[in-house]
Amino acid sequence: MSVEVSHGGQEHAHGHGDPELIHQYEDMVQQNESYTVGMWTFLVTEVMFFGALFLAYAIYRSANPGAYYSLSKSSLNVPVGAINTMVLLFSSWCMAMAVHGAQKKRQAQQLISMGITIICAFVFLILKFSLEWSVKIKEHHVPGPNFLYINPHPDQFPFVQQNQAQMFFSLYFAMTGLHAIHVIIGILIMGLMWFMIKFKHPAMKYYMWMEMIGLYWHFVDIVWIFLFPLFYLIPKP
Repeated sequence: MSVEVSHGGQEHAHGHGDPELIHQYEDMVQQNESYTVGMWTFLVTEVMFFGALFLAYAIYRSANPGAYYSLSKSSLNVPVGAINTMVLLFSSWCMAMAVHGAQKKRQAQQLISMGITIICAFVFLILKFSLEWSVKIKEHHVPGPNFLYINPHPDQFPFVQQNQAQMFFSLYFAMTGLHAIHVIIGILIMGLMWFMIKFKHPAMKYYMWMEMIGLYWHFVDIVWIFLFPLFYLIPKP
């Protein structure tokens, strides 16, 4: 590492003259590692955040396996959940292509790949709200004072109680709603980055920003991959 003395008498450290190197880092390797460690630390906190909800789900489901199986089969739209799963998996591949484009400094590949990822995120939210949440709202399945659950199959599943149904939908809305918030945050960040790439903002010359949002989006996809089987594919007890 060389040291350059300015006219004002102050010393400035430089790595190897890389314009993307921030002054507090010795070289690009250290800078990239610090960004990666920081992002993984953030994702670990997110895992713990979702982990508390997964633990609550496991406890209540183990206590009411028959009721949860009945509620899953009679109230959730498996085809829509499966389509949304495929949409997010495809968006994850597109995000990987956007990261690859950033590493190779291919602007067109970044714009197209991230644009498709954003569209997939919107498709996920539209399907979730229009074909699932809106139906639950009309059927008064939103937990609260107006909650009402009428068992559509009392002969097949006679043991579903009102309090069991409300807890099931409380977990459903809490976990899928929190996931949707993360999807919206991803859309906002990716949208901002898309315009920065489009208009060649100097910060977008550094590929690590794309890699960071890529890690975040893969995390969002992985969370849904766990949510889908837990709620939609509950096996018969």
